[in-house]
Amino acid sequence: MERLRADPTTRALVLHRGRLAVVGQEAPRAALLPAAPLLSDTGRGDGLWMFLGESDGGAHLAFVLPDGDDVAPPAGADAWLGLRDVTQGQAGALAAGDPDVVLTHGLSVEAVALAGWHGTHRQCGRCGGPTAVVQAGWARHCPADARETYPRTDPAVIMAVVDDADRLLLGHAATWPEGRFSTLAGFVEAGEALEDTVRREVAEESGVLVGTAPGDVVYRGSQAWPFPASLMLGFRARAVTTAVHTDDEEVTDARWFTRAELAAATASGEVGLPGRHSIARALIEEWYGEELPGS
Repeated sequence: MERLRADPTTRALVLHRGRLAVVGQEAPRAALLPAAPLLSDTGRGDGLWMFLGESDGGAHLAFVLPDGDDVAPPAGADAWLGLRDVTQGQAGALAAGDPDVVLTHGLSVEAVALAGWHGTHRQCGRCGGPTAVVQAGWARHCPADARETYPRTDPAVIMAVVDDADRLLLGHAATWPEGRFSTLAGFVEAGEALEDTVRREVAEESGVLVGTAPGDVVYRGSQAWPFPASLMLGFRARAVTTAVHTDDEEVTDARWFTRAELAAATASGEVGLPGRHSIARALIEEWYGEELPGS
């Protein structure tokens, strides 16, 4: 790590309080800055360095500043921005497969996830003693019991639920702005298969039952979701009932949409959908057959 930090070809993402140092205004992107000057930048010597990987251009690191007081972005960056906003601003370039944007996005997700994990694992989960960063940021070591702890990921399912009339079920979470709808989702519980999580979460949140026959729950893809440490596993699920009864705690409304109904509702602004960078939007538009209006 010392050699890489001093190497003029090494680039680093800089984070503070979970935000990334970014460049650009209309389509901000995480700033990949020369690592060497960050070492001598006054007041930034006590941050956490993490190794993210290498590409043809050299090594990539992340530099996490102490939470502390507000600090200005490092030289070469314009502002601090959260990962959601950065990803939303780069949605078009990500969809087009721009290699530079794809690389920077992947590094950003990795860095935010690792930084969040370090922020909540400074103490040993077994003895409570202080831990030290080892393995270039990919583990923490407890000297008291010689135990190493590694980052964990919380699996969560997210599903496009479709009935036999080919309608899509979307829900409105209690914490969302009025009119926002998305696919249902939830965390996997201990000892639970993914398909069972799909069925349980749909039933709990909407009262709709998903079939148990082969092919009633089909895996469609995944997305890293470091808010703070999730992996979203996307599914298509076939509903065998259609009566909706929301739990009114997590989900306060759930509706079935035909393609024509969803297109009209999004075009009029009655319904807002998840951002184009999200797996939820991908599942919705896979069912719909093309892009829907809205950002």
